[in-house]
Amino acid sequence: MIEPTIESVNVLFQEHQMNDEIVSFQRLSGTTSGLVLRLESKHGSKYILKFDNPNQIELVKQLIDTYKNSVLLPKVLLSAKDSSYFVYTFLDGTTHFNRGPKSNWMKILVVDLLNKYVEHNEINTWGRIEYPRETWKEFNEISIEETRMNLGNVLSIEDYNYVKLKARKLFYDDSKQGNKYLLHGDTGVHNFVYNDETLIGVIDPSPMVGPITYDFLYAFCSSPDDINSETLFAASDLLEHGNKERTRLIEETLIHLYCRIGLSVRHHPNDLTDYLQAWGYWKQLCKQIEEGIGII
Repeated sequence: MIEPTIESVNVLFQEHQMNDEIVSFQRLSGTTSGLVLRLESKHGSKYILKFDNPNQIELVKQLIDTYKNSVLLPKVLLSAKDSSYFVYTFLDGTTHFNRGPKSNWMKILVVDLLNKYVEHNEINTWGRIEYPRETWKEFNEISIEETRMNLGNVLSIEDYNYVKLKARKLFYDDSKQGNKYLLHGDTGVHNFVYNDETLIGVIDPSPMVGPITYDFLYAFCSSPDDINSETLFAASDLLEHGNKERTRLIEETLIHLYCRIGLSVRHHPNDLTDYLQAWGYWKQLCKQIEEGIGII
């Protein structure tokens, strides 16, 4: 694509009857695909302009429209007829950092986004909408295999086999997963916007379909701080949908944590020590379940 200029961006705004003159823009980098620009107008208003694959933009627009009553998601202001770009509201804050206690932002995430989720039965597949899987078990098994390649010798083959056994037990039957929902799909602290240590936004969806507990546990495991059962249960008690049975949440957390450690090896090695400590903690909780020791 042609590199955008101030002039071309203003032409784009005029075509969509956006009466605001853009005076500067900054190219943003991160985990998202496509070209992302932060725009600023002469009145001080800020916007995000994103160019991407039309199919991906359509999926993101669908998710934002479905959950337009969530205060955490940005609002779409305009989009191309061919879905090659769209503009949405800019959320002013920091991502990943200055986030405050996990117990606080997990509760906000649950109440203001996850509890807004609706069932999604339009398609019979699971996982990423652009890369669908026939079963939820298949989606998780692929994630586990990809993680094993990333981990190298960080975790043992015994750990890998233990996680595979847990996944086989938990995900063997799609009818046991509960209702299927349209999910954000990338609910990690790298996509959370914080202001004054308060969660105010969730950006960069990677839409998928699956149980609500996927987005919930993905968020919980996305940072190594406060990654304990007390924080988990305090937030899960607020969930209005999904399987909240505590022993299952613990076992699913172990699977998410395994995959998160693989991402930490590749992208956030400074977090690895804390994650490995958490791994021992959650594996011990799973062993207690197997031994019939009660989990409070």
